[in-house]
Amino acid sequence: MKFDEEVIADLVKGVKTQEDLFGKNGLIKTFIKQVVEKSLNAEMTEHLGYEDNSSEGYNTGNSRNGKTSKKLHGDFGEVKVDVPRDRESSFEPKILPKRQKRIDGFDDKIISLYARGMSTRDIQGQIKDLYEVEVSPNLISNITDSVLDDVKAWQNRTLDALYPIVYMDALVVKIQDNGKVINKAIYLALGIDLNGNKELLGMWISKTEGAKFWLNVLTELKNRGLDDVFYFCIDGLKGFPQAIESVYPQSNIQLCIVHQIRNSVKFVSYKDRKAVCADLKPVYQAPTEEAALEALEEFGEKWNEQYPAIYQQWERNWSYLSTFFSQPGDIRKILYTTNSIESVNSTIRKVIKNKRVFPSNESAFKILYLAINNISKKWSMPVKDWPEALNRFSIEFSDRMPSNW
Repeated sequence: MKFDEEVIADLVKGVKTQEDLFGKNGLIKTFIKQVVEKSLNAEMTEHLGYEDNSSEGYNTGNSRNGKTSKKLHGDFGEVKVDVPRDRESSFEPKILPKRQKRIDGFDDKIISLYARGMSTRDIQGQIKDLYEVEVSPNLISNITDSVLDDVKAWQNRTLDALYPIVYMDALVVKIQDNGKVINKAIYLALGIDLNGNKELLGMWISKTEGAKFWLNVLTELKNRGLDDVFYFCIDGLKGFPQAIESVYPQSNIQLCIVHQIRNSVKFVSYKDRKAVCADLKPVYQAPTEEAALEALEEFGEKWNEQYPAIYQQWERNWSYLSTFFSQPGDIRKILYTTNSIESVNSTIRKVIKNKRVFPSNESAFKILYLAINNISKKWSMPVKDWPEALNRFSIEFSDRMPSNW
C-alpha cells in the first residue's frame, strides 16, 4: 500500500525528534490510533447499513451505542483506541476482533524472550523498556501457553522410517509435583537422518531415569513410524540395552565411552584420576577389538588391586562398549560418544539456568520445546564425516536401506 507523498509530507511537518515520531504521544501512535478507529467505524457503518447520524438509520432496530476503550499492544508500544458499539451487541469487528489486544508480533516477542530462558520478571522489564507497556505475569503465561498445542503436534508427529543413528540421554530438572519440589528426568532422543542432519525426535518427562520408562519411549517412537535404527548410542543405564533389544532387535547398541569413563573415575581418588584415564585411553583407541581387550587386560593387571570395580565394569559391559570397533576410525567418533545430544543438553541447561524450579510439567515442556526450536535452527549442516558413514552403512545394511538410496 502506497501513500501520497504530499500527505506524508504534511504528516511529518511537526516531527523534530524521535520522541515526536515514536514517543508516547508521537506521530506513529497517533496515526495508528486514527487509522484503527477509522477502520472500525467503517466496519460499523457496513454492519448497520448507514452512515453515522444518517436519517436512514431511523427505526431500523439497531444503531450506534457509544464506544468502548481498549488498550492495543504491539511493536509500536501501547495505544488506546475507541471501539464503536451497537445496541444489539451484534457488531463483530474484523480489523480488531473482540478480546484481541495484541498485534504486530507482540506475542512472538514475549515467546522469543521466554525461549531464551528469561524469567517472567525480566520479560516484564524488557517489554517495559522496549514498548513502554506493562505486562502481567498472567499475560506472559497465557501467551506462552499458546505453544502447548505446537508441543503436542510436534511430540506426536510422524517420524521417518529409518534413522541410521539415534542418541538417547536424559537431564534432570526440578519440578513442583503435588506441592513438593522433586527432581524429574527429561528424556531426549536425537536422530541422525539419512542426510546426516540432526532431528530431535521427542521429549518426555518422568520422575526417574529408568529402563522401564525408556521402553515406553521406544515403543512410542515405533508407533510414530520409526521402524529401524542401525545404531543406538546410549549411556550406561542398567537395563537400557535390553529395553532397546525388545523393541528394535536388529539394532546395534553402543554405550557411550565418555559416560563409561565418568563412571570409572567415581571409584578413583583424585590423585590417581589422571593416570587411570591415561591407561584407559589405549582400550577405546585401539585399532581392533582384539587389541582393545589386550589393553584392558593390561589395565586390570595394573589397577585391579587398587580399583577392581573399574575392570569389572568394563568387562561386564564389553559387548555394548565394543560395538564401534566394527567401523573405521572416522565413523567410530560418531558412534562411541553421545556428544551430539550432550551438546543439546548443555545448551538447554544454559537456557533454564534461571528456572530453578518449574511450577509444572507443562511449564517445563514449554520452555524446553522453545529452546529446542532455537537450537535446531543452527543444525544446517550434516554431521562430520557423514558421507563416509553413509557409504559404509549402505554396504553393511544394504537390505535395510530404503530402495531410493
